[in-house]
Amino acid sequence: MINLIKPFTADNNTKIFPDGLPFLKPYLPCFSEIENNLRSVISSGMLTKGNFNALYEKNIGEYIGTPNVIAVSSATTGLILTLLAMNITGEVLVPAFTFCATANAIVRAGATPVFVDCNPDTYTICPEDLERKITSGTQAIMAVHVFGVPAECENLKKIAEKNNLKLIFDSAHAMGSEVNGRKVGGFGDAEVFSTTPTKTLVTGEGGLISTNDNALAERIRIMKEYGNNGDYDNAFAGLNGRLSEMQCVLGIASLQYLKKSISFRNVLAEIYKSTLSDVSGIKFQMVPENIKTTYKDFSIVVDETLFGCSRDGLAEELQLMGIATRKYFYPALHEMKAFRNYFRSGLPITEYIARNILCLPLYPDLAEEDAKKVAVAIRSVQRKNFK
Repeated sequence: MINLIKPFTADNNTKIFPDGLPFLKPYLPCFSEIENNLRSVISSGMLTKGNFNALYEKNIGEYIGTPNVIAVSSATTGLILTLLAMNITGEVLVPAFTFCATANAIVRAGATPVFVDCNPDTYTICPEDLERKITSGTQAIMAVHVFGVPAECENLKKIAEKNNLKLIFDSAHAMGSEVNGRKVGGFGDAEVFSTTPTKTLVTGEGGLISTNDNALAERIRIMKEYGNNGDYDNAFAGLNGRLSEMQCVLGIASLQYLKKSISFRNVLAEIYKSTLSDVSGIKFQMVPENIKTTYKDFSIVVDETLFGCSRDGLAEELQLMGIATRKYFYPALHEMKAFRNYFRSGLPITEYIARNILCLPLYPDLAEEDAKKVAVAIRSVQRKNFK
């Protein structure tokens, strides 16, 4: 058990963090570490498609053990490119418990999202519900590694092969996650990562596509260049999905910090778990024994009856104390205005998790003592509501 600091009370809305505790802060290299490479980019005038792009893709490929890595302007763009390159225009089975970008990409690629319920413990896509929703119009599965916890990769692969479906993983949260000691990145037909400031690997904005399929990789590379293979006689309509050289410089440096970033996140997650483990009405996301997670986010699910107040009530109390939180992912996709016209029945677990989940501050620069303060603040909210 982590030793607790002196308990706080929320009785008079104590401002534990007078200057506010941010929900996130990107873990970045010192400017001095990238200064020379940035100067090199500027002096060369080669702002895209240069040596740093090639080096960045090579380094990532070696890290995750995948032969083809393509740097792109965002993970959303990466998902769209992947779907376009696979000629997916029919139904795509996708979890409703994920960030909007997952379904946005499906719609923008001209396909149709079919929403699937999630596992009540890991919050990843439920294979049983997924199989029930396969139809003659289904062309692909787009699973999501939620908060860094990988979906059931092998199980989903079997389902995809049995039904002749493409298998794509939205791996936005999972750079550095592992399944049975194997880095996420080479499962399924393709995986797509995000490198925005909230992620474990940071380029500002950006994404990465990884695949073992050489032909698919080549088609995606052409697709991200408007569909131009170099002769300006486009074989198909693509888009501009390039990542700048300066962002690649940052990505190369950020990769050197990835192991440390994930280690810090796991330490902080264990502090939260240890300090809150005996609090009734608080549930943690399950991390299976064969999984290593990045803890891109650390979440709790609040049972109002047992805890003493709702998720929203807890978030408001914490905000008064200067603690920022996020309700990832609320509302669930099938309840958003943008997606209400798509298949959305039979999602009770997703709806429960989405309405009761709260993500706490977690990032490598968060002090361990501050994580303990957040946990103790949560305990104090429960005490206040059970007086």
